Parts: sequence; C-alpha cells; structure tokens
Amino acid sequence: MTAAELRERLSKFPSLPFVGAASPIEPMPRLAEMLGGGPRLLIKRDDAIPFAFGGNKVRKLALVAADARANGADTLVTAGGIQSNHARATAAAAARLGMRAVLVANGDPPARRTANALLDQLLGAEVVYVPSRDERAPAMAAIEARLRGEGRRPYVIPIGASMPLGAIGFVLAVAELLEQIPPPDVIVHATSSGGTQAGLVAGCRLLGLSTRVIGISADAAASALQVEIRAIVRGALERLRLDPGEYGRGTAIEVDDAFVGDGYGLPTDASREAIDLAARCEALFLDPVYTAKAMAGLIAYVRQRRFTDKQTVLFWHTGGQVALFA
Repeated sequence: MTAAELRERLSKFPSLPFVGAASPIEPMPRLAEMLGGGPRLLIKRDDAIPFAFGGNKVRKLALVAADARANGADTLVTAGGIQSNHARATAAAAARLGMRAVLVANGDPPARRTANALLDQLLGAEVVYVPSRDERAPAMAAIEARLRGEGRRPYVIPIGASMPLGAIGFVLAVAELLEQIPPPDVIVHATSSGGTQAGLVAGCRLLGLSTRVIGISADAAASALQVEIRAIVRGALERLRLDPGEYGRGTAIEVDDAFVGDGYGLPTDASREAIDLAARCEALFLDPVYTAKAMAGLIAYVRQRRFTDKQTVLFWHTGGQVALFA
C-alpha cells in the first residue's frame, strides 16, 4: 500500500483539525556529537503541535473526539494520573467542542494545582479523585452510568486514548512522516498504554517499511505491553477493514522495559541525564515521566553501539513537557 492509498483510506474517518500542519522533524547533531558519534539522529516534534500544548494524545483525540461528536456525545469521560497529559488533552478537546469533561485522577487532590492539573481546571474539567490506578476503570463506569441517568450523553475514552481508533491517528502520522523524509531505520519513542506504538507498528506494516519501532516503557513490563499493543493493532486493522492476518507480520512489536527504574513517574539517573543533555545540546525539553526515559533508552543504545553509523534513528517526541512545571 502506498502512502497516498493509505491516506485515502484514512480520509473516511471523521477528524478534527487539532494537528494542522505536520509536526517538524529536526536533526540532533550536537547530541550525536556529545554521544561520540554513531547514527544520524533526528527528532519528530509532536511536542510542537500547537493545540493544548501538543503531544501524542492530540493525534489520537483528533479522531476519537470527532467520533464522540458524530455519535452525539456531550461529555468526554477519561482517566489518568493527576498530571496526565491525556486528561489535559481530553479536557481541551471537550472545551473546543463545547462539551463537558469528567476526568478520573488517581491520587490525593493537590493542595495547589500546577502543570496539567492547573490546565484541567482552566479548561473547566470536573475531576474525580480515586485512591489508586486500579479504581479508575470502575469509577469511569460509575460516572458514565450517573451521567446517563442525568440525561447526558457521555463518551468514555480509555486511558491514553489507547484504542483502535486512537491508534489510527498514528497510522496517519506514519504517512505524514514519509511526506517529510525517507523512512528512518529506527523509530524510538515512549510507550505506556500502547496506542501510539500500535499505530506506528500498524502504519509501518501497511506501508511495507523495514523501519524498527522501539518502544521504551514508562511503566509496564514489556511482555504485558506487547499483548496490549498486539490487540490494538488488530483492532485498528479491523476498523480500517483490512485483514489482520495479512498485516500481522512485518514490523515487530519491540518494547524495552529496562529504563522504568523504580516505577511510573519516578526519575532515574539516566532520565535526569537525558533531560539535561536534550536541553543543553539541542534546546529540547523532555518530560520526566515519558520522554526522558525514552531518550535515556536512545542514549544508552547509541553508547552501546546498538545502531550502526550508517543508520538514521528518529526519536518521536510525544510531548508532556508541561510536567516539568508540576
């Protein structure tokens, strides 16, 4: 399938103009020099998407929120941590569409709202707090039932918008990438709920690319994430009315969980170094939860000579820099 054919197929899905122009791709020569040479390093700047401080969740919500509107929804319901990028982007999508947003956040209500939590408040979202991550899904179900009982029309979005329709936003992103540069040899990015990686893998398979897609886990074990990603890839292909069996091979689902450290959102020495090097070498800002750990993975791979000097390695910046102000 060509990029043009893929775009034609994707054009049948309603989409909101949250992304606009293609996010920029920039070289990272000073970082490469700091690391002692190696592959050509590029970065795709989804952090520079203008809508709602950007990030990978905006690409997913462009389709998911459009589907909510097409189905007559008046309230978007989702969940995440108190500093969730996805929750902030969902609240922004709801505000843009004149909808309500109800966000389930695990943790204690902050005494003072900062970063994403402050933006959620400014966007007018209702935030419901639960003690743990395990209680988010039951809380969303209860909120959906309550809203329906009140005569409202809620649309529940899984954590991270990691669902087949959300992943299709990143299938489209692969087509966008090929309109900017030749296919890179490797894409490195942060992976957590799996939707971004599922879209990248599906896009590469559909276009017959030999590009490796390496997801650096921010929390989950590699084996568990691979199962989730595989299911989302299959669901995305089914929504595209394509045979999952035909496109079940090709780009592998590679997840590296060696950079998680002590857990989700907890910095490591390597992630702190990654934040410093990206800022001082390239004036790029990473977030401490996702992209810092992904960049730590990229830095380690380069130092360990796991890429060749002739390869082009693209770091997909999935945003989240607002968390620096938490």
